[in-house]
Amino acid sequence: MYLAKVIGNVVSTSKDPRLVGFKLMLTRRLDESGALTGTPEVCVDTVGAGNGETVIVTKGSSARFAADRKEAPIDSTIVGIVDAVEIDER
Repeated sequence: MYLAKVIGNVVSTSKDPRLVGFKLMLTRRLDESGALTGTPEVCVDTVGAGNGETVIVTKGSSARFAADRKEAPIDSTIVGIVDAVEIDER
């Protein structure tokens, strides 16, 4: 799992039938300082995240299980909305 920022939403009227009913969001991974890093990624949203929110993303087979669609072509799923991040810098 990793932290990401929701940077947009994805609208797709023509898609694999196993993705019907899912909200798709565009995210970018966050580094330890909270800065955007990496390339944008499309994620299935299972928690109702919105633009600008920091979220928890899971990948691979865990992403399919989190979305409760074991046979769907899902690689990344938003599984949580972050309220706060505390880093102890001792």
